[in-house]
Amino acid sequence: MPRDPIIVIGAGMGGLAAALSLASRGEDVLVLERAAAPGGKMRRLDVAGRMIDGGPTVLTMRWVFEELFAAAGAELSAHVTLEPLRVLARHGWSEAERLDLHADLNASADAIGDFAGAGEAKRFLAFSTEARRIYATLEKPFIRAQRPNPLTLATANGLRGLAQMARINPFETMWKGLGRHFRDPRLQQLFGRYATYCGSSPFLAPATLMLVAHVEQAGVWTVKGGMHELALALCGLAQRKGVDIRFGEEVRAIRTTGGRASAVLTADGELPCAAVIVNADANAVASGLLGEDIRRAVAPVAPPARSLSAITWAASAETSGFPLARHNVFFSRDYAQEFRELTNGYPSEPTVYVCAQDREGHGGGPERLLLLVNSPANGDHAPQAPDAVERAMRAKLRQCGLDVAWDGGTTVVTDPQRFGALFPATGGALYGRASHGWLASFQRPRARTAVPGLYLAGGSVHPGPGVPMAALSGLLAAESLMASRDSTRRFRPAATVGGISTA
Repeated sequence: MPRDPIIVIGAGMGGLAAALSLASRGEDVLVLERAAAPGGKMRRLDVAGRMIDGGPTVLTMRWVFEELFAAAGAELSAHVTLEPLRVLARHGWSEAERLDLHADLNASADAIGDFAGAGEAKRFLAFSTEARRIYATLEKPFIRAQRPNPLTLATANGLRGLAQMARINPFETMWKGLGRHFRDPRLQQLFGRYATYCGSSPFLAPATLMLVAHVEQAGVWTVKGGMHELALALCGLAQRKGVDIRFGEEVRAIRTTGGRASAVLTADGELPCAAVIVNADANAVASGLLGEDIRRAVAPVAPPARSLSAITWAASAETSGFPLARHNVFFSRDYAQEFRELTNGYPSEPTVYVCAQDREGHGGGPERLLLLVNSPANGDHAPQAPDAVERAMRAKLRQCGLDVAWDGGTTVVTDPQRFGALFPATGGALYGRASHGWLASFQRPRARTAVPGLYLAGGSVHPGPGVPMAALSGLLAAESLMASRDSTRRFRPAATVGGISTA
């Protein structure tokens, strides 16, 4: 008699990683995805006939995908072509103030020395050492762990673990920690921006997020053909492993039997299942969008606790002036004011990220651009972003010497309302709960929920947002599911000679 499959809802990074991992262990897996293609936030937009990455633009923590592909008997390099970045990002504050960070640590130190003085270059190297130490301290007991908490984290390495915890300054804000390292406020701003990688404010996020600096220094890669190629590669490998992936399938509810997840309801009917992994924002469960049966499985995230959203412009346009690298950041002149304004609305002078996706071989003419400014996650309770946001964004670029010639016919705009429609129950929040306060990282839902047979994956759950972290969440969900199944089998009621079962 055939077994009911494990159903994965959502073909984003977490869902694809979970599906591939389970299929590699011989499990029957069915993936239901309401979109027409895989990838989730790793989406590709057609702008004037050109395909532009409209979500993540680079890959870090390459080892996550190497391990994932290896466990499936494949090699990452055989499925996608990764190209390392030598210039990690180019930063501008005005026409005269520019700074590149490089893949080579010493080249970055030299650039910082030229930009802000020898003292800051020396302090940058000390900062990099601390970022590396924070990452090394947290990788196994937190990033790779199923259910980390402050106690397990502190005692992971005995007395040495307690000392390590003290050294990563978990109770210090990121901004304060950066103030220990840098005197130049522009450098505090540059490295403080890493908090926005998880949709948070550097003035409220913990100093532990400085580990992002080490993640980038360990390697940043682009994917030939665009980041969506990685999603297609994972999808294809999963299908070759026997995973049934159905696009255009919107899930209406998850049903339970005896308190356990037992079926998924779609427009075509009810699909029985052995277990369910939800690769969607956890708030979709908590808000009841996937049915009342499982609503209690996750605590809701109130709007004030949401991460940031964004407004993006995907454009095919000609540029002049500022010499763009692939990744460029144009900083506001008052970072504290920018984040104060983001609490309730849109900043009057935003920091602008520009990904120039053709820069490595750009020979002139229109180029593919993704421009982004941070936004509050207000897509479910505020009108569309005003035109003033675009005017402020353009003014910031001009102040830094960059001119972008575009028009509405060659631009696709995505604001919090649209992000909220793409990722329901979020208000457009792109990273789940904001990482504000030292306990925030422990407040993200874990893979296993309060409803037996129901598991979570994706950037809104542990270990957090970002391409590799979302993939890790899928692996943790698969491992948790298999561990639960093994435990159930191990303690399954056994019949005695007298016909009485013993639990």
